[in-house]
Amino acid sequence: MESYKLDIHLISDATGDTLTALARAAVAQFDESRVTYHRWSLIRSRLQLHRVLEGIQAEPGPVLCSLVDDALRGELDSACARLGVTLLHVLDPVLAVLQAQFNAPAKHKPGRQYVLDADYFRRIDAMHYVISHDDGQAHRGMSEADVVLVGVSRSSKTPTCFYLANRGIKAANIPLVPGIEPPELLNDPNCPVIGLTIDPKSLIDIRRHRLQLINSGAQPGFARSDNTEYVDYEAVEKELLWARRLCNAQGWPTIDVTRRSIEETAATVLKLMETWHNKRAK
Repeated sequence: MESYKLDIHLISDATGDTLTALARAAVAQFDESRVTYHRWSLIRSRLQLHRVLEGIQAEPGPVLCSLVDDALRGELDSACARLGVTLLHVLDPVLAVLQAQFNAPAKHKPGRQYVLDADYFRRIDAMHYVISHDDGQAHRGMSEADVVLVGVSRSSKTPTCFYLANRGIKAANIPLVPGIEPPELLNDPNCPVIGLTIDPKSLIDIRRHRLQLINSGAQPGFARSDNTEYVDYEAVEKELLWARRLCNAQGWPTIDVTRRSIEETAATVLKLMETWHNKRAK
């Protein structure tokens, strides 16, 4: 299949995160595509929209839109027809279904999904919690955790915790280090404990990259060799085997993150949390 270059314009009256995720999910189904995304967020006035139209005219391509203001939508419709570019209002099918179900019209007010409500502050609180309890910090506050992730160094514990925090989940993480006993609080936890594991080769690649970043910031005359157990295949394999055996002995479920994105890992964590709570409820 011949490689195909495409400009896609994403126009939103809010942050545009949902629109971007939708576009990426669709584009991912095409192997040879080379896509340039043009993100136009917080578009809520005619002046802002005119700048968007100038961008579309300069680099034409299909337009995905989540604007809800009727006046701006109408102007965009006319402009796209004039420029000969395809336009899709991605919210329209969903709004049509919900309007029929609610038997009421949509409000068509931008940004209504972003409100400073209890859920918003819960996510902010969870973010602060992750920062305070990253990499085994502040053991006393672990009792407040919704979930604890354990695993060897560079097994995606921290980024997964931050992703979960954006869902309002207080996630702590604790590194598993051979020769060092895990905190006693994990012997009888009041929340799920989940282990993250990874293929040795993938882990070594991640750790080597980490060492390169450290070395690139080293002072003149200071070099840190990467010929250590930290990136030695046999040592890393033993480290991972020890961590898996510890998780099995403790009854902690594990997730292999080798070929998982952070989003997929977090989704699996949420499922395991649900399973844990269901068992406790019985």
